[in-house]
Amino acid sequence: MVLDLFWGAVGVALTAALAAAAITGGALTASAGVVAAVFGSAIVVLAGFPYLLLLVLFVVASSVATRYRFAEKRRRHVQEGSAGERGVSNVVAHIVLPVALAAGAGVRAIPSAWAAVAYAGALAFGVSDTLASEFGVLSGEARSLLTLKRVESGTNGGVSAVGELFAFAGAGGTAVVGWGFFVAFRAAIVPVGVFLATVTAAGFLGCQVDSVLGETLENRGYLSKGGTNFLGMLSAVAIALAVTLAAVGRG
Repeated sequence: MVLDLFWGAVGVALTAALAAAAITGGALTASAGVVAAVFGSAIVVLAGFPYLLLLVLFVVASSVATRYRFAEKRRRHVQEGSAGERGVSNVVAHIVLPVALAAGAGVRAIPSAWAAVAYAGALAFGVSDTLASEFGVLSGEARSLLTLKRVESGTNGGVSAVGELFAFAGAGGTAVVGWGFFVAFRAAIVPVGVFLATVTAAGFLGCQVDSVLGETLENRGYLSKGGTNFLGMLSAVAIALAVTLAAVGRG
């Protein structure tokens, strides 16, 4: 649903304020904040406030997780950025698909209820992947997802029990909060059980795809970190749409 002029202006102003706060708080670089403001404005204007709120949830959760025991991460050289900030490539990798889904919902190229599930699944991946990385790296141990051999903590493709637990919790938490946002704004949505299960599965499984791509392609130089994140999110969207189709059909 494309917002009218008044609410669109409110959404853009709110998005700009949130981006400025993210820059001031050190969550985003200045250039990344500008990119987030532009794309975030497109999301809220094209699809409405529950979409923007889910994006804010992702940014806040990522920032909190990134800052958790940051001094220790810095000592071990596994921190994000120089002070926990995320740059343009990270923002672009995580926002291109959400913008596309919001646009599809706005112009009704995608059924609104389907777009909501896919969008939530995309951001569930973002939260899941970030929490898995930021908390898992502190566990002190990791194993290759493919071979189960021990690898250094922080290695692309390495997973830990702690990281996987937070990955699932992040995906599930996003599903629950996302459902609440869509219901609060009376947006079209699939049945609650389908939404929660689909978004959780999409986010968590997309995180596993990200790990596999990190080990097989990123470590060999075939993908950048942003490319790995983009494809991981793409897999989450594909899973969300496939499960929704199987669960509720075309009707």
